[in-house]
Amino acid sequence: MTATVAADVVQSADVVQSVDWLAIAPPVVAAVAGLAVLVLDLFLPEARKHLLGPVSCAGLALAGLALLPLLDGDRSTFCLTAEPDVCSYVADPFTLAVQLLVLGGAFVAALLSTASVRDERLPAGEFWFLLLSSAAGAALLPASRDLATLVVALEVASLPAFALVGLRRGDRLSSEAALKFFLSSVTATAVMLLGVSFVYAATGSLHLTTVADALPGEDARLETVAMTGVVLTLVGFAFKTAAAPFHFWVPDTYVGAPLPVAAYLSVVGKAVGFSGLILVTVVAFPRYDHVWGPALAVLAALTMTVGNVAALRQDTGRAHGAVRLLAWSSVGQAGYLLVPLAAAGGADSPTEAIGATVAYALVYAVVNLGAFAVAAHVRTRSAAHRVDDYRGLYARHPLAALALGFFLLCLAGLPPGVIGLFAKVAVFRTAVDAGLGWLAVVMAVNVVIALFYYLRWTALLFLPAEEAAPARVARSAPARADADSAAAGVRTATAVRTVDGVRTARPVRISAPVTAAVALTGVLAVALSGAPQLVLRFASTTLL
Repeated sequence: MTATVAADVVQSADVVQSVDWLAIAPPVVAAVAGLAVLVLDLFLPEARKHLLGPVSCAGLALAGLALLPLLDGDRSTFCLTAEPDVCSYVADPFTLAVQLLVLGGAFVAALLSTASVRDERLPAGEFWFLLLSSAAGAALLPASRDLATLVVALEVASLPAFALVGLRRGDRLSSEAALKFFLSSVTATAVMLLGVSFVYAATGSLHLTTVADALPGEDARLETVAMTGVVLTLVGFAFKTAAAPFHFWVPDTYVGAPLPVAAYLSVVGKAVGFSGLILVTVVAFPRYDHVWGPALAVLAALTMTVGNVAALRQDTGRAHGAVRLLAWSSVGQAGYLLVPLAAAGGADSPTEAIGATVAYALVYAVVNLGAFAVAAHVRTRSAAHRVDDYRGLYARHPLAALALGFFLLCLAGLPPGVIGLFAKVAVFRTAVDAGLGWLAVVMAVNVVIALFYYLRWTALLFLPAEEAAPARVARSAPARADADSAAAGVRTATAVRTVDGVRTARPVRISAPVTAAVALTGVLAVALSGAPQLVLRFASTTLL
């Protein structure tokens, strides 16, 4: 009997898997911080709810610091007992790079949110819990190496984002944005799950490496099922990455969401979609590169063209025009990010092209978050938040204007923002090396188109102060401001005071967290522009 018990113990030991807690620390720390905020919200009095913001920022900072012990080598956990090399969670260079992007982007968004939660009277407990939950899912996704974990991580990152977009209660724009975002994302998830089910039916496995070995199968009928599954899975991720023609939800969602949430979606949401797209194409479906390679090339060309042309047509006097312009710019940038993925389909070593996408995503994250940080400051002065509201910003806030001008030049790829130029060169080079000369030409044309609206916005910052607010006889300034606020449908943080019976606007000082966000992104952008060769070196690194 003793021998039987010993045998049972040995057999159970083979089945039970040990968990590498250090490997999974980044998403776990973010998730634990979210639970801690949820519990603290129950006990903190209303006067101390503001403490949830610093606690959330600290949680994201700790999650980012948890990446440091993982730099010594690849780690994996949740592996099959029969096949130790087949794992569901892998912490490799690709995972760490994307987790750095995700957690860093969430941290900057959290800094911007501290003032927004207070000024717009958002429910603090719910906001911070949702943001941390979404960040935890986003940090889990790049480490996922099976389709089930990939889908779960994607939904954990997406579902809280729906609520964050619609958290401004009673606001028509916010509710409409949340509904559009929800419906488009649910549709994408349904299509993707159908594709995943077809892939599982054809291969009998959900692990990405096993799926790659099993495709294509010998049975012609299963080959058709597998091909359909690959296409549907790619379509689902195309929604998540805001690739045209699946981009229609982006402008209205960014406009209706609180500004820090829009910043979060533009960087972290995009990183989630692209990291998932990289994993399913390069790791799971490498033998179908003749299918997804040309398809992604067409999507890249269409996406960058639609985004840049739409941004070019934006009216600088339109309400919410600044955020809408950043939204269309985000769509255009998504097209650039798709170029190396398309090139991977025709490259001898697909994994080498992935470095260019990740390098560009890291650069884009820094400068785009910086632009949103300055926009968060200007937003406190004008509820309408038009591009014209940035006229003469240099006369009012020189440092903010210089920072925004630098970020816009980085996005345009012009000196002194040479880091944007080098990132575009890295992407351009992958298209040329893969023989996609036509796509390289389309990208070059779109870069020129984007120069116009980036430079137009930059020029507005440095107009003389007397041209910043031209006099209008038809409507008084206070009445015009009130009308713009009403049209915007949101609260404004601009204070109003009465001097000698005349209502005048009192400038709102930039808050300390917003200042920290601008300074952090500005320092990183300047440092990267000082050593742009790092981008090319990183782009040539094999991450997977």
